[in-house]
Amino acid sequence: MEPLRLLLLLMLCCSSTAAVAEKRTYIVHMARSQMPPAFTEHRRWYDASLRSVSDAAEIIYAYDTVAHGFSARLSPAEARALEHRPGVLGVVPEQRYELHTTRTPEFLGLDRSEGLIPQSNTESDVVVGVLDTGVWPERKSYDDAGLGPVPASWKGVCEEGKDFKAADACNRKLVGARFFSRGYEASMGPIDETKESRSPRDNDGHGTHTSSTAAGSAVPDANLLGYAAGTARGMSTRARVAVYKVCWIGGCFSSDILAAMDKAVEDGCGVLSLSLGGGMSDYYRDSVAIGAFNAMAKGVVVSCSAGNAGPGTSTLSNVAPWITTVGAGTIDRDFPAYVVLGDGKNYTGVSLYSGKPLPSSPLPLIYAGNATNATNGNLCMVGTLLPDKVSGKIVLCDRGINARVQKGFVVRDAGGAGMILANTAANGEELVADAHLLPATAVGEKAGDAIKSYLFSDPNPKATVAFGGTKVGVMPSPVVAAFSSRGPNAVTPDILKPDLVAPGVNILAAWTGSVGPTGQAADPRRTEFNIISGTSMSCPHVSGLAAFLRGAHPDWSPSAIKSALMTTAYADYPGGGGILDVASGRPATPFDFGAGHVDPPKALDPGLVYDLTVDDYLDFLCALNYTALQIASVSRRSIFNCDNKKAYAVSDLNYPSFAVAFATASGAGGGGSATTTVKHTRTLTNVGAPGTYKATVSAPEEAKVTVEPSELSFAAAGEKKSYTVAFSAASQPSGTAAFGRLEWSDGKHVVASPLAFTWT
Repeated sequence: MEPLRLLLLLMLCCSSTAAVAEKRTYIVHMARSQMPPAFTEHRRWYDASLRSVSDAAEIIYAYDTVAHGFSARLSPAEARALEHRPGVLGVVPEQRYELHTTRTPEFLGLDRSEGLIPQSNTESDVVVGVLDTGVWPERKSYDDAGLGPVPASWKGVCEEGKDFKAADACNRKLVGARFFSRGYEASMGPIDETKESRSPRDNDGHGTHTSSTAAGSAVPDANLLGYAAGTARGMSTRARVAVYKVCWIGGCFSSDILAAMDKAVEDGCGVLSLSLGGGMSDYYRDSVAIGAFNAMAKGVVVSCSAGNAGPGTSTLSNVAPWITTVGAGTIDRDFPAYVVLGDGKNYTGVSLYSGKPLPSSPLPLIYAGNATNATNGNLCMVGTLLPDKVSGKIVLCDRGINARVQKGFVVRDAGGAGMILANTAANGEELVADAHLLPATAVGEKAGDAIKSYLFSDPNPKATVAFGGTKVGVMPSPVVAAFSSRGPNAVTPDILKPDLVAPGVNILAAWTGSVGPTGQAADPRRTEFNIISGTSMSCPHVSGLAAFLRGAHPDWSPSAIKSALMTTAYADYPGGGGILDVASGRPATPFDFGAGHVDPPKALDPGLVYDLTVDDYLDFLCALNYTALQIASVSRRSIFNCDNKKAYAVSDLNYPSFAVAFATASGAGGGGSATTTVKHTRTLTNVGAPGTYKATVSAPEEAKVTVEPSELSFAAAGEKKSYTVAFSAASQPSGTAAFGRLEWSDGKHVVASPLAFTWT
């Protein structure tokens, strides 16, 4: 009997473990208006609803501002049962998000914008809420010198932790700091405080970098190890900063993100900046989209990173039309490092190495793939290089799989003298500078192939690397970064995304004191600033610019601010020719850069804007054929019913760009003669002086574009005028794409919209 009893106990233990293991966090959206009269508080109703399906579950967060409902750990069966409880709009599984990881004020023309700002500027009343990894408050970027009292409307707080004291951390610049870990800990277990702080303190660096980029104070003599020396400043130096730590070592969880958005709007943030993403899903299942919708409804601008999954198509995150989706481009600054080969040829790469230089005379050069017994030794992964093969030599490693800087550690630990990091086809000619701990440079695919050709053909290959410091005025710039995620928009093809691009490559900003500039545990260096790349860096540029515009035009809606940034963005270089895509070497398209590259001085005075209201977005959701429950989940409204007598169309959304999807005629594999016409209606609002605007269109040969009327006259600020655009095209092979541009101009202002056509 004893073995049988033991077997039964093991079975019971295993079944209990499985039951616990299958639980996960769900976000439950509730219709608050349907709370039974027996309850006086929504929290008690939420708790009773949860108890009706689970005696053991507890509420992790209750949401009140950007969502109505709560989050809790449930089994799939409990989640399905809860969906059928009265007042429940939807039960959505929690999603894990990932982070999308100076000279830019001058590059963007902010130094020329000061004289254009109205005297009544209220920029210092705007608080930029940054949802990220927290903040290192001791950095000079959070100095509050010259700032007045904290805005009276601010309701936020500075939460404390054992290494984060409110009296020392927060001031008139950094006005709030909170952390959200309940959702993370429910899924991942308690935070290991030997590795990261259970407080708003930033042990990663990402959050300090993004928040100081958005609204950091001006810091003279900033640099990283001598590189990029100058004054570092945020896009909106007079705006205030509030940080909401939602990202931890194991990721960023949607229950925490939604709770942070909830609190940030309640606190009084006027702009929210989220440099994170979790792929694409329907808006009613996307916590960031839901939080952003209701933040927008309260007048808050929400800016999000597009993602770092480029250059593949339809790789975007954060595509809801009420979010400003930001891709990444380069600036006109570079950090050249030159590979000089034994045959006298040299190739230009990039590096932020600042240690002892290599000898001017070449050293032996070896390919990592020839210095290993591992099948993936060419990638210089940990433990793959043979010291007797690489000692004292420069090692050429292929980019991919493991971190770029980690490859340098592997070479160094094996006794290598230096490293050349060569791009493969996956990264093409895109170069990202790193603060390597050994002499190293990164080169593009073409240079890498040429160096390999020399290495494999010369019986005694040699090389050295020389470092060129910081260079500015690099042309062409900007170019779209290869890593920047691309359209078309897979959730709603009729909405063009990304919206625009901003600087996101080799950006200098404040950094944490917890880790070195490489972020690697083996890096002992500590720096005030760091240079990193990603759409995580481009997003806070736009967030700060939104605060800049909000201060200059406090009466503008979030949609008007977004429109001003988009319609004044540029798609061509001043000397002519379209902005290039570094991934292809060819001109980029609106699927790469949206409306173009942001241009702050022009955005201050756009002339006309495309404005949108909450009702317009509700009509958009009706056009998507969302159910009443799905719309209510997004909008926090009680059950919302679309008007069955109204003809809803996505093309009627008053968006500043145009995406037109034509259907390919059946059997028309190579095109056909049948012509399809699609009409879009738009309304422009005058935010400038009276004037007459005339339309001009640059259309591709595949499509005909007609604007009616082609001339709009405005007599006063605030006046609205509508127009219709007819897009006509014959059938094309499926997968065909073409692009154009529509511009309205009064001779002073140019109000531009990209046109994107697809055939599917």
